[in-house]
Amino acid sequence: MGITILQKSDPNRPRKKSRVALILAGGAISGGAFKLGGLIALDRYMRSRSVTQFDIYVCLSAGAFIGSFLAGKVPPDELLRALDGTSTRMDHFKFYDFYWPALGEFKRRGARLGYDALKVWPAVVRAMIRHVSGNRERFKGRAMDFLSHPGYTTAERVVGPLIADVFGATPLPHVGRYIPSGLFDTSRIESFVRRNMDRNQIPNDFRKLYREHGTALYVLATNLNTARSVVFGHDADQSVSISEAVQASTAVPGFYVPPRIQGEEYLDAMVRKTANVSLAVDKGADLIIIYNPFRPFMNVNRYQLMPTARGLSELGMGTVLNQTIRTMVQTRLHLGLDKLRLDSTFKGDVILLEPTESDAEFFKLNPLAFWNRNVAARSGFTSVRRDLEQNHSEVARLLAAHGIDCDLAALGDDIDSVRPESQAAATTAAAQASSEARPPRLRLVR
Repeated sequence: MGITILQKSDPNRPRKKSRVALILAGGAISGGAFKLGGLIALDRYMRSRSVTQFDIYVCLSAGAFIGSFLAGKVPPDELLRALDGTSTRMDHFKFYDFYWPALGEFKRRGARLGYDALKVWPAVVRAMIRHVSGNRERFKGRAMDFLSHPGYTTAERVVGPLIADVFGATPLPHVGRYIPSGLFDTSRIESFVRRNMDRNQIPNDFRKLYREHGTALYVLATNLNTARSVVFGHDADQSVSISEAVQASTAVPGFYVPPRIQGEEYLDAMVRKTANVSLAVDKGADLIIIYNPFRPFMNVNRYQLMPTARGLSELGMGTVLNQTIRTMVQTRLHLGLDKLRLDSTFKGDVILLEPTESDAEFFKLNPLAFWNRNVAARSGFTSVRRDLEQNHSEVARLLAAHGIDCDLAALGDDIDSVRPESQAAATTAAAQASSEARPPRLRLVR
């Protein structure tokens, strides 16, 4: 199932004017490129409305990077070209913009280690000497007992009192003080967003963006110190600029140093939320389109990823973590949809776009591998195109109820080309035949 529909509206009463929200979940660099490819397909499919013309954008992690420009009317194909340096409106988003070393963090941690080595550890050595000299007989007896009967218990009798005495006399620094909080720095991401928003005359301020473009942009992040989700927007937290909000939202734990912005430290938004559908509902959305590139892989037939690997664990820790994160992300999302299904006050509709559960090629892509971006983009386009073709009648009917006309023939054969209009009839017939021949991938929830 690549498309899930939650329909709460009355199908017999089309809306004259619907507020449409686009929710973009995370996905790092591969998931972000996958979303761009899928958004290009969706943009072609919706003939009467572009993905840059929605009313509300709720963006998390990599989705925040994309959504901040969509809200400013930069189309997804232009963003994709920015990844390979062929865009005329955007700077080239380079390898080192994503992998900028956290040199400042390494310098601070190293300086702290050097300072403690000169000031703290000599005091520790003196405390150890005082303990041994002040407890010479007892220490000697315990040491001889250990030499006679070596083992954990006798060793603990020697070392335990020594450590307790040293800790009491000289509190030791926490070893975490010397370990960097991340490997890379998000400052290049922030500067890229800020620079290109200015280049495209997009206000780098949530309130100005809303006043000038009529677009409600919401960027989510996680406050590291409070573990609470933070919503930045024109009628929410306005303490940071849009580019700073994107910087906060994209700080993948362990990979990036948590950025400190206006005195607060932030982590990737998806630590707390997958999509935050309730936010779009609270802001009055009638139609919510969610794009989540992370879903677990269904390895039911085995040997799907590699002919020599029967189970996912055989492909190592990275694959296990990949599957684990995808499972947690998708579980939270579908729990949110289940709650919305039971919410009697919501009378709108939801369309959820995800990869198919058997998409082995996309699952194998490392989410943090910059060099996979082009493959991921093509995979995203193919995924959404295939799902729209297979579920065209149901999706088109629902979008039409919200005033959005669709054209299946406009999708094109691949991400680089659009089908000639003369082939539209044949293409539509082939898509319908294909949909009838294969099991439906649509899950309809009422």
